[in-house]
Amino acid sequence: MALAPVVAGSAAAQALHSFDPVRALLALLVALLLQIGVNYANDYSDGIRGTDDDRVGPLRLTGSGAAAPGQVRAAALLCFGLAALAGAALVVLSRQWWFIPVGLSAVLAAWGYTGGRSPYGYRGLGDVFVFVYFGLVAVLGTTLTQAGTLNLEAFVAALSTGLIATALLMANNIRDLPGDREVGKRTLAVRLGDPLARVVFTAEIAVAFALVLFLVPDNPWMLLVLLLLPLAWAPVATVLRVQDRRQLIPVLRQCGVLNVGWAVLFLLAVLLRQWW
Repeated sequence: MALAPVVAGSAAAQALHSFDPVRALLALLVALLLQIGVNYANDYSDGIRGTDDDRVGPLRLTGSGAAAPGQVRAAALLCFGLAALAGAALVVLSRQWWFIPVGLSAVLAAWGYTGGRSPYGYRGLGDVFVFVYFGLVAVLGTTLTQAGTLNLEAFVAALSTGLIATALLMANNIRDLPGDREVGKRTLAVRLGDPLARVVFTAEIAVAFALVLFLVPDNPWMLLVLLLLPLAWAPVATVLRVQDRRQLIPVLRQCGVLNVGWAVLFLLAVLLRQWW
């Protein structure tokens, strides 16, 4: 989920003939460190709240007792600090000073997902923030820090990769729905209910691919992205059909692969358009 928006945003910058490998690498470091940090922060906050006491998904450090809560919190803060350093270097190189408050808001959003007195992830807003930060901010920020401007490719990529990232979170929350409901964690999946949440997951994947069609008139190579549709069917079919929630665990990996595949084929389409 961290790699895909940076690849897609860099592809949009390449479409503007402004790709910068150093700035792309820094953007990737920021995205990766924030994602790792938010996973540690989520592990810590859910663990101390008792949300993970009856967990369906993979082992968690705090909830299982594999690590002390303070150690997990320190790991999260370390990742956020390193992300801030990489972000500062990116700001200096790109002179995009607006990125400073945006970066700070990303760190606050990462911690506030399940941390603090009123975590927004417990109120059904996690999907909104994932869409904003793993889609809009990550892609558009990557493009702007390289090209200094935006194009239609950047906006389509931001929406599409953000939707796939949100679909991953939706699948995760459908898996955890009974336990989350029991402990009062009102994720969007809990608020929608099981059947509708599965339909929303399917719609997010479908729209992520449909948006590519807006780019086809100017660049027919964008149709290459649609080659992933058979791969997209596997997670969609699983989410729509299975009742054993443990079978939803592979869907998270499938969505991650799908997002990276979308970004790579998007980049290939941009390069082919420029070469031919």
